[in-house]
Amino acid sequence: MTKKHTIILQPSGRRGQVDEGTSVRTAARELGVDIESICAENATCGKCMVLVEEGRFEKYHIDSKREHLSPVGAAERDYLQRRPKLLKEKGWEIGQVRLSCQCKILGDVLINVPEESRGNKQIVRKSARERHIEIKPAIRKYLVSMTPPNLERPIADWERLAKGLETSMRLVRGAEAELPRWHELTIDYQCLRTLSKTLRDSNWNVTVSVWQDKEVIEVQAGYVEDSYGAAVDIGSTTVALYLCNLRTGELLAAESEMNPQIVYGEDVMSRIQYTIEHPDGLEKLHKAIIGTLNKLLKQAAHTAKIKTSEILEMVLVGNSTMHHIVLNLHPKDLGLAPFVPAIHESVDIKARELGLHINASGNIHVLPTIASFVGADTSAVILAEEPHKQDENWLLIDVGTNAELVLGNRKRLVCTSTPTGPALEGAHVEYGMRAAPGAIERVHIDEKTLEPKYKVIGVEGWNTDHAEFKGQVKGICGSAIIDAVAELFRVGIVDSRGRFKKGLKSKRIREGENGWEYVIAWAEETSIGRDIPMTQQDVRQIQLAKAALYVAARTLLKRSNLQTPDKIILAGGFGSFIDKEKAMLIGLIPDCELNKVYAIGNAAGDGARIALLNVEKRNEIDSVTRKVERFELPTDPDFQNNFMLATSFPHMNEPFEHIAHLIPHRTADPMAKNFMK
Repeated sequence: MTKKHTIILQPSGRRGQVDEGTSVRTAARELGVDIESICAENATCGKCMVLVEEGRFEKYHIDSKREHLSPVGAAERDYLQRRPKLLKEKGWEIGQVRLSCQCKILGDVLINVPEESRGNKQIVRKSARERHIEIKPAIRKYLVSMTPPNLERPIADWERLAKGLETSMRLVRGAEAELPRWHELTIDYQCLRTLSKTLRDSNWNVTVSVWQDKEVIEVQAGYVEDSYGAAVDIGSTTVALYLCNLRTGELLAAESEMNPQIVYGEDVMSRIQYTIEHPDGLEKLHKAIIGTLNKLLKQAAHTAKIKTSEILEMVLVGNSTMHHIVLNLHPKDLGLAPFVPAIHESVDIKARELGLHINASGNIHVLPTIASFVGADTSAVILAEEPHKQDENWLLIDVGTNAELVLGNRKRLVCTSTPTGPALEGAHVEYGMRAAPGAIERVHIDEKTLEPKYKVIGVEGWNTDHAEFKGQVKGICGSAIIDAVAELFRVGIVDSRGRFKKGLKSKRIREGENGWEYVIAWAEETSIGRDIPMTQQDVRQIQLAKAALYVAARTLLKRSNLQTPDKIILAGGFGSFIDKEKAMLIGLIPDCELNKVYAIGNAAGDGARIALLNVEKRNEIDSVTRKVERFELPTDPDFQNNFMLATSFPHMNEPFEHIAHLIPHRTADPMAKNFMK
């Protein structure tokens, strides 16, 4: 028999066993990952370049090495050697970068497919929402006109500018405004280096950009009206950047991309572990995210027709692990009891300190973290949705590889987090994939015939709307995975404990290599030439993920003496595409009136924009986060029992009255008493 090896393709998350000697590009195609190529695999176009990641990847139980691919051949080496500039710009070396059409698999390997090589780009669902934001930026511009120095008054350039700026600030802001005196103002060193030339070139008429009414960070010749800033949500899976006009608040550009750190682990714990096990782990992860941010900044500036040097401030948010990595703070203590971060408070740091390519004197503001795994992104969600200003009890859930939850109202807020794993986003599901053209995104099963219909990203309507539906499907993404499991339970293909029922008459229900499964798409409907089923193991993965999320929500409700929240708010790009009825049907979220469940999109990105455009909101969220009560689930003695109860659909003993009509034949589970105290 031909020997088989494991190949993992990131950032898509696809993985599988392939025959030894298969080319990387062929293996990728078999697994539903398109890699560009226009030269008929002759090593002349270079569009199929991939990166080989080296090291022990404990998450996947593999050792990935360059030697696990066939040696670099003459044609491949010739192509790469003729492009030294490309290799230098990217920081790649021959052997690390390969042409996927030329290298053959000889052992287990983890391959990173860069953005430019991907045939089908990932869809990053983190668009900005229209919302009213009061514009009070941290950076304000003032026009200052001065008399040139002379022998009678040879005042130094900075002191002359500071005195003129004091006058200008008071004219603009009013004499009653609390503003610093000229000798209390400071100037950034990088700005000071060019000050003298700018003043003389402009004939002593300049526009001065002042940060927080205390530090001069840019001096421009003549009158300049606009300033620019960027708000960024750094998620474990995706990164979204929003470029704004700081004077008007206008959104000028929105850019997004997969988080390149996925190569080193799909969830935060695996990335923390990578930094612990590899001496250069933190450096790799930090450089990867900074490189992506600079790429997004360049793209956004190009769209807005400005220079990146015109961007004077950025606001960054992300979970606690992303927060530490982007700040180049080692996250190891986040992963070890008692799970303590390096800092909770908000941070202001110069862009040049992080290597971010905006104005050299520009400021980077990072919102505060709340708990070990409740980060600055949750602070941003609170800022955007304002549960601390409500009388009702709201439950905010930011769903991702790590879920963060906040419950409460103006009197009290409590929070927690739980790892849900990447299953909800397609990983660890046999044919799971992230949202991209060709991914099934919706599933419905007829309760009488047990036949499915589904929607595919990039294809209009349902598959049954087309007379002939062939070659469209590559896999199944997170929203459809939730749909599929909920539908399997609703129509009775799996029972409340997630087990496939025997004896059902349908050709789609069969016993596969790894147990029972239900076929959603037949091989002829796919582009990978294989049936796409939901397997028993896939159902188990969803049970584990949804149980963790449900227990976190129920624990917060119990601590707040509540049976149900007044409103459930689903945040995050993934949360916005979940069918709320089906999410409740499997017990992913607590029982609640369905018309009180809302999806709000990328609230973390919205909160980052609010903090960018209104400096007073930074002070507000600093104050609010200091009052949020933090609860660590591992300290709950009932967690394990509650988790076991929650693995059932929708729950082993909770009534779930609001979706009971969907499962009229549901009966009490006799096992429930074994887990109840």
